[in-house]
Amino acid sequence: MSAKLRSAAIWTALGALTLVPIALIFVSPYLPSRQLPYIVASVAGAFALAITLVQPLLAGGYLPGMTILRARAWHRWTGTVLIIAVVMHVGGLYLTSPMDAVDALLLVSPTPFSIYGVAAMWAVFITALFVALRRVWRMRPRTWHVIHNALALVIVVGTVVHALLIEGTMEGWSKWALSLAALAATAVVTFQLRVLKPARRTKPSPSA
Repeated sequence: MSAKLRSAAIWTALGALTLVPIALIFVSPYLPSRQLPYIVASVAGAFALAITLVQPLLAGGYLPGMTILRARAWHRWTGTVLIIAVVMHVGGLYLTSPMDAVDALLLVSPTPFSIYGVAAMWAVFITALFVALRRVWRMRPRTWHVIHNALALVIVVGTVVHALLIEGTMEGWSKWALSLAALAATAVVTFQLRVLKPARRTKPSPSA
């Protein structure tokens, strides 16, 4: 396969995995009976799930046509978009049902999926805090990588489990495909950046 065809295939697959689940929300049979804040919350939640697939691919430089510096810049921008999506998701659910949203945030909701969603939400906010204060705290790169990767795992796993446990406006098969792709991308990129790459750096060069 030529480089152009491979690039087109990668971008097409990424577009299908991320955009199809969002588009299918608008033909969901649950949608006509829902209020606008709930619809906004549903789309924002699906968008946040889609970002969990894009983020590790950007961090690992896996997307064709991007230099690693440009990919890392987009990684930071999509991180900001993720924060906005989470706020819109939680805000829309609060406007739809304030008591249920408060119960979920206080971890007293009877629905098990809310625990995973709240964990992912706080991991997103804590990551944003560390990004904002990283230079002020003079955090070492190694320390930052450990913290960032740990929080990223909480975000991805929490978001995926939260989404899969919900019977809502997202279509089932496309939601599963996106969720599994996000988990796989996170696992592969984390292993590559934090295990393989450091091992190659410390591998002794063969003697002459």
